[in-house]
Amino acid sequence: MDYLQALLLGLLGSFHCVGMCGPIVIALPLKNKSWFSRISSSLLYNSGRSFTYGTMGLLFGLLGRGLYLGGIQQWVSLFLGGIMILSVFFPALFRKISLQSKAGNLIARIKSLFGKMFSIQKYYSLFIIGLLNGLLPCGLVYVALAGAVMLGNAQEGALYMILFGLGTMPVMLALALAGNVVSLKFRNKIRRLIPVFIVVIGLLFILRGLNLGIPYLSPQIEKHSLKAKCCQH
Repeated sequence: MDYLQALLLGLLGSFHCVGMCGPIVIALPLKNKSWFSRISSSLLYNSGRSFTYGTMGLLFGLLGRGLYLGGIQQWVSLFLGGIMILSVFFPALFRKISLQSKAGNLIARIKSLFGKMFSIQKYYSLFIIGLLNGLLPCGLVYVALAGAVMLGNAQEGALYMILFGLGTMPVMLALALAGNVVSLKFRNKIRRLIPVFIVVIGLLFILRGLNLGIPYLSPQIEKHSLKAKCCQH
C-alpha cells in the first residue's frame, strides 16, 4: 500500500515536474545525437534523481525510526497529515514559509554546478545533473519524504523514495525523447488531481495516527520507547 502510494505520487507529480524540471530534461547534453544517446542520457539523469531521493529516504526513514523508538510516531503522523491537508486548503498559510529563500545560497551553488555539468557533455555528468536536481526544493518531494518518515525504517524509507523517483520516470523519459509531448490542457487536468491525492495521503496519515487497528489503513502502532528498549538489556 505504501509503495503503491509512492509510485502514484511520483506518476501524478511528474506532470507537475514537466513545468518545473522540463527545461532541464529537454536541455540534457547528448540528447540530439541518437535515440540511444537520448534514452541513455534520460535514464542516467533520472537514475541520479532517484539515487538522491533514495538517500534522502534513507535519512528520513532513520529519523522515523527514532520517532518510533521515542514513542511519538503516532503524534507525528497526525501532525504531518494535518499539515498536508492544510497546505491544500489554505496554501496562503505556507507562502511566508519559503525554504527556497532560506536556502538561497545552497540553491545558487547547485545551479552553478548545473552549468558546469551541462558544459561537460559527458555521460557521467548526466547522472550528476540528476543528483543535483533531486536536491532542489519541491513540495511533492516533501510530501514523499513525509511518507518515508512514517515507515519508521531506513531501508523502507529509501525504497519508498526510490519508487517515488521511478514513478516520475515515464513522463520524464517521454519528455526527453519527444520534447513537450504532454499538452498544457492535459497537464492542467492532472495538476488538479495532485491536491486531491495529497489530501487523501494526509487523511491516510491521520488514520494511521489514530491507531484504530484497521489493517493497512490504520494498523496498530506498538507502544515502544527507548527507555523500554534499554530496560530489556
